[in-house]
Amino acid sequence: MSAWTALLDELSRMPAELERAVDQVPASHLGYRPESWGGSPGEPFAPIEHVCHVRDIERDGYHVRIVRMLEETNPSLVSIDGDDLAKKRRYVQEDVTAALSTFRSARARTLTLLRGLDDEALAREGFFAEYGPLTLRGLVHYLRAHDQQHLACLQWLAGKIASETSPPEPV
Repeated sequence: MSAWTALLDELSRMPAELERAVDQVPASHLGYRPESWGGSPGEPFAPIEHVCHVRDIERDGYHVRIVRMLEETNPSLVSIDGDDLAKKRRYVQEDVTAALSTFRSARARTLTLLRGLDDEALAREGFFAEYGPLTLRGLVHYLRAHDQQHLACLQWLAGKIASETSPPEPV
């Protein structure tokens, strides 16, 4: 299996990985925000906000960036303010099941955009705000890193919740 095929396989597993990570968080704590974010591996989002952020960055960020890199010569790709989106779109009020489903569909579209691309397409260049010059292949690696960051954040939040709440009484 090529490294590219392995990367696409990892991307295809993300919806299930995200769902498993969210399942580690009690439903009563989907809007949970700890008093301290010390040691957090990423943005200070509540669990539901991580899910919505990943969903929206997929659709409004990576879909746009991938298409632009395929269609334009050396496009300048903008960053998206995740905190602003979380507030404007009221992520804390969203339904986690719906957000996960929409993410699953968005990731399927991402994979459709990427499958079958040849080395020439993957070598197309652009400039991405905080990352600088990059290739389309590089952008896809950044997407996977973004996935992993949010999975780590959800695990970190599950750890905080488990440490701050009492375990159930034995039956």
